[in-house]
Amino acid sequence: MGPIPLQRDTVHRPTTAVSGRRDDPPPVVRTSLPGVALTPSAARGFVRAALAEWTGLGVPAAAGFSDRLADDAVTVANELVTNAVVHAGTTVELLLRLEEASGSETAALVTEVTDHHPARAVRGEGSGTGQAPVPDPTEYGRGLHLVATLAESWGVTYRTGLKTVWARLRLDGWSGAAGPSEEAVVQHGLRAAEILAPASRRIERDDADWDSRAALSFLAEASDLLAGQLDEDLVAAIAGQLLVPRLADWCAIWLESEGSGAGAVPRLARVWHSDESDTEQLRTVLEKEPPSLPGSTGTGPVPVPWPGVGAGRQDPCPIPAEHGEAPDGGAAPLAGGRDGAALAYRVTAGGRTLGTVLVGREGVARVPDEVASLIEDFVRRVGLAVGAARAYTRQATISRILQRGLLPSKVADIPGVSSALVYEPGDDGVVGGDFYDIFACPGDRWCFVLGDVQGSGPEAAVVTGLARPWLRLLSREGFGVGEVLDRLNRLLLDDAMEAAEAAALMVAAAGGQQILDGSQSRFLSLLYGEVVPLPGGGVRCTVASAGHPLPLLLGPDGSVRIAAEPQVLLGVVEDVAYESQTFDLAPGESLLCVTDGVTERRSGPAMFDDGDGLARALEGCAGLSAEGIADRIKRAVHDFAERPPDDDLALLVLRAD
Repeated sequence: MGPIPLQRDTVHRPTTAVSGRRDDPPPVVRTSLPGVALTPSAARGFVRAALAEWTGLGVPAAAGFSDRLADDAVTVANELVTNAVVHAGTTVELLLRLEEASGSETAALVTEVTDHHPARAVRGEGSGTGQAPVPDPTEYGRGLHLVATLAESWGVTYRTGLKTVWARLRLDGWSGAAGPSEEAVVQHGLRAAEILAPASRRIERDDADWDSRAALSFLAEASDLLAGQLDEDLVAAIAGQLLVPRLADWCAIWLESEGSGAGAVPRLARVWHSDESDTEQLRTVLEKEPPSLPGSTGTGPVPVPWPGVGAGRQDPCPIPAEHGEAPDGGAAPLAGGRDGAALAYRVTAGGRTLGTVLVGREGVARVPDEVASLIEDFVRRVGLAVGAARAYTRQATISRILQRGLLPSKVADIPGVSSALVYEPGDDGVVGGDFYDIFACPGDRWCFVLGDVQGSGPEAAVVTGLARPWLRLLSREGFGVGEVLDRLNRLLLDDAMEAAEAAALMVAAAGGQQILDGSQSRFLSLLYGEVVPLPGGGVRCTVASAGHPLPLLLGPDGSVRIAAEPQVLLGVVEDVAYESQTFDLAPGESLLCVTDGVTERRSGPAMFDDGDGLARALEGCAGLSAEGIADRIKRAVHDFAERPPDDDLALLVLRAD
């Protein structure tokens, strides 16, 4: 991917004065990047180019650009763009905006990264001024802990079809009260070159600074950043940025495939170099020479050959007396002219090997013992984070498979009726409680179901797995709508309660967690109906609602009325007789059925269905097809709040043709 041109915003350009000269530099630059693997690298180059241009132009706020600000801005852009590429996979819009100091607000650099997949939620959003918010530790691991640590504030904005994550970096040392000094103006060109080519600045590293207090502070910070990541590749990415340049000039992280047997080749998950121009060369060399640690190696440091000179050695990992001393007793040359010392560490968790971390320091014959030991402690934390990420991935995969198994692979077509289904499970990696079904029954009947088990996880999955086949069985036995609910209620009070409690005990035993209340998961809200085609067109519907949001009937003229009566949840009261309501669905009329993920969608204290919000949204759907109504309601639910829905969302539309 070639250089990314700066695309200037031509709308808001303040006039600034530099050394008596009036200039018109752009305070905003932006670019559009494809959702591919090379995009984060292009984004990093774009950020440095923008900062260099503003510095060269003498923009007043650029006087607050420090090496740390430049590095933090590159890191923030890298993490946000990586997040967008990995989790959204769409085209990415990157925007940088300089904010001059105003009133109590300090000057700042704002980074915005926008993708086109708002349904992919960013967990732990936060915004505000003053102190950066801390992301929710249950998030899927999107590098936002790192962004929150670096940024003064950050947040997420959702718009129709777009999701923007922004971060505000404070420009320390620049108040905006006065223009840059003459000396600063003279140095504009040199400073711009330094920002654009950071490799020319050697990092001054003083190992004497790593006393016990500094080491503990570093490990505490690392633990906090790594603990919130539930994606192993992002664990590797953050680990690399923590190691380089603080403790090493470069590092590489290999991860072994889960369940791979002996002889499997680990994959090179991350390569990080303090000089970005050397990263790809280093990656190429390392891909040809993956580390091969002896089986007896523990978690401590193992000196290895410098990349580019280890090929062909019979014993790639001899262990000399000094940490990091080259195998031949001196520093080995790197393919590229530089030399140094390299150490390998085994990544483990729970006694299992998960990968290898390789670090290198240029221009030295050995790595100091205190630094080697600090890296060893750090790698232990990396292993714990990778192990947790893999455990979460396994749970999420099982949940997705279980969720698919609990829902019908195909729903029946009802003669004379067009139908549309929308189902969006909550984005928390846990099996939800919503389910649906449409199926044929003897006697020229078709039945439809929309249900919601209270709770989530294995207990809810057990109840869903029982309720749906029970409904099909009872319906095909010829019971009426009310009778089906009566019998299902008794079954839930017996078998489902026992099964849910057993599932709760199994979860507690497997994870060592507190025993869950399986009795709550037997509660089921259900909308169940029967459809019979009429000879003259349209259909006759018989429905019953048990603790479920009531169905709405939409007329061709836009009128909306409730089509059922509220009744108690299933699985709560033992002696209850459920009643049904019957009505005709004439051609052009539509029936809308939803779960509480629609009606209870929140925006602050308000809910979507407050003041009959669902009925008002449905009124505007007159004349639309079943698919059109479903899409209109779904968009209204999503647009109701900036945050994406955090509950399962299901809706069913039946329209008489």
